[in-house]
Amino acid sequence: MQHHRVDFFEDWRDLARRLVSQGVAPHDVHWIDGRADERSGQLDLFADESASKAGTPTPLASEKSDPRITDASNRDGNAPAKLRVPVAFLGIAKTVSHHRSGGRWELLYRLLWRICHGERHLMNIASDPDVLRAIEMEKAVRRDAHKMKAFVRFRKVIDQDGEHFIAWHRPDHYSLRYTCEFFARRFDVMRWTIMTPEESVSWDGTELSFGPGMPRSESPAGDELETLWKTYYANIFNPARIKLKAMQAEMPKKHWATMPETELIDSMLREAPRRVEKMIAQTDAIVTAKAFVPQTDSLDELREAASACQGCELCHSATQTVFGVGPKDASIMLIGEQPGDQEDLRGVPFVGPAGQLLDEVLEAVGLDRRELYVTNAVKHFKFTRSGKRRLHKKPSSREVAACRYWLDAEIQLIRPRQIVCLGATAASVILGPNFRLGEGRGRVVETEEADWTMATYHPSTLLRARDNRDALQAVFESDLRQVADRQRQSAPR
Repeated sequence: MQHHRVDFFEDWRDLARRLVSQGVAPHDVHWIDGRADERSGQLDLFADESASKAGTPTPLASEKSDPRITDASNRDGNAPAKLRVPVAFLGIAKTVSHHRSGGRWELLYRLLWRICHGERHLMNIASDPDVLRAIEMEKAVRRDAHKMKAFVRFRKVIDQDGEHFIAWHRPDHYSLRYTCEFFARRFDVMRWTIMTPEESVSWDGTELSFGPGMPRSESPAGDELETLWKTYYANIFNPARIKLKAMQAEMPKKHWATMPETELIDSMLREAPRRVEKMIAQTDAIVTAKAFVPQTDSLDELREAASACQGCELCHSATQTVFGVGPKDASIMLIGEQPGDQEDLRGVPFVGPAGQLLDEVLEAVGLDRRELYVTNAVKHFKFTRSGKRRLHKKPSSREVAACRYWLDAEIQLIRPRQIVCLGATAASVILGPNFRLGEGRGRVVETEEADWTMATYHPSTLLRARDNRDALQAVFESDLRQVADRQRQSAPR
């Protein structure tokens, strides 16, 4: 058994390449998380420092960048002399290396070993336990990095060199090195320092430099810029879009202490009803679907009323309203963006090419579409003409908002336990306008509409994909398999 201590991705990459070339199997390597040792102040007695630093192997290469890397250290013949790894693996490995789990190095080496020993397309198999775990860890790091970019608040101090902006943040993972180049680009003309409990990074206008971690007590308490920031935040606050559960999920309370605007939240929530009434009074003249939505417990009556809706301009060009379909007691609701050309002609959602692909994937994961409620955020087809063809055109935020009343009515009648948002438009309606599909796809959250809500790709995204269609479909299928597993777990026995 070999023991190797690793701190950062570059160390692991060089060492892993040499071990694979020498034929050292995953079960013969014990990976030691050097950063965890630093936090605990202890050293692993079994760490082989000399082995970790020995040699100067060539870094792993992707198949697109350098397809022929020869390793002269391959002496036992148990591993290929030429190591080629997919770009997808290198990308996910670099991100996973920032995860706090001490098992990340072991997982990455196991994936690398399998790729180099016959499983060339392993990263395309989203259902594989190792790949699935790597994807979950990658998403966790990306979420943490997103929060760091959103929640870091600089405070100005004056030192011997002039203005210095300092922030303190407590990430869930090792996200500082993952995000520091973003801050260097965004605030390139400032001299700044970001502190975390594990390490700190500073930018002097030219280069980044890393230092030890700092407690929050070392960061400044406030500055004169906070008053301006609070005024701005109070003015952009939209009381009509309050989603308390979603807000706390996206902005955990552990970050509130370093964010000056959070001092305003309680008072803004108390004033929200009055501000909403004022907004409604100012916008009564704007036409929406609200006036067309009846108070009824009948899904058929709701569908009939929707056929006469004139809540936005789309009703004048579309053939007909395309309302949701499915049983009233459906436990799962699928929400897309809007009907397409075939849906507009037939009056049923998801019956065109995207719907056919959706049906295939639903069948593959064990979901019966007849038991689901399928609808769209917008009920009329928005298009632009190209000769005789009608091409899909993304609905505006105004049109999505105007049609929101129909979707709310459907949700209130169906009361689904699970909601799946297919695509960014549906996700923005349920999860808020700041939701980003690239960062939040596949993540399960609780919303006011359902206890179990998740966003994934729209099937049309897969149809438009060229080079990575198989990979996207594997991820899409994996997401819907979560839905099927959840349904089976919650079904009465």
